[in-house]
Amino acid sequence: MRVSKLKIMPHPPLYSSPLSRRFRQWAIAAVVAFAPVVAAAQSSEDATAPAPRDRRPFAALSATALTMRDSIVVVARSQIGTRYRYGGTTPSGGFDCSGFVRYVLSAIQLVLPRTAAQQGELGATIPKDTTRLRPGDLLTFGRGGRVTHIGIYVGNGRYIHASPTAGRVIETSLARTESPLVKIWRGGRRLLAERDWISDSTAAAP
Repeated sequence: MRVSKLKIMPHPPLYSSPLSRRFRQWAIAAVVAFAPVVAAAQSSEDATAPAPRDRRPFAALSATALTMRDSIVVVARSQIGTRYRYGGTTPSGGFDCSGFVRYVLSAIQLVLPRTAAQQGELGATIPKDTTRLRPGDLLTFGRGGRVTHIGIYVGNGRYIHASPTAGRVIETSLARTESPLVKIWRGGRRLLAERDWISDSTAAAP
């Protein structure tokens, strides 16, 4: 049996005219030239795209408030031992209770009124509960509807105040229930808002 052989004809070579070669050269040159422009435009779009939304909108505020509270505690403790003087508003001249509070809060650019009664009307009301207090809160003391003494809470159930009885600025504890001052403790006032307070429906707005 005779087997015929299939002949494979060679593919004719592609003819490339001078015009087509020049066109390809122009196309390649155009791609090389415009590639950086396209990349820059994409980078620009990425740069102007809106940043992802912060899921914790009060995070920065809380951090700032925390720093301020730390500053209040540091300044208050730096004045422990300063002598008590009625009407005093400076470390060199001595402090009364409201003069001390006013001096400490001025360290974070808060200008408070002069008297304890006036200072006791500022901010949000915090109940007589140490678990609700934060360092930097003001503590008010007095009978009836009148604030006659004021101090600064520094955490762990403790506060600092200019004590007329001790004759100086001291740090003491709210756990001293036998103290005549603790017996007339009215509660706290919050001047620095932060996330846990903003979300607390039981706190009064300043």
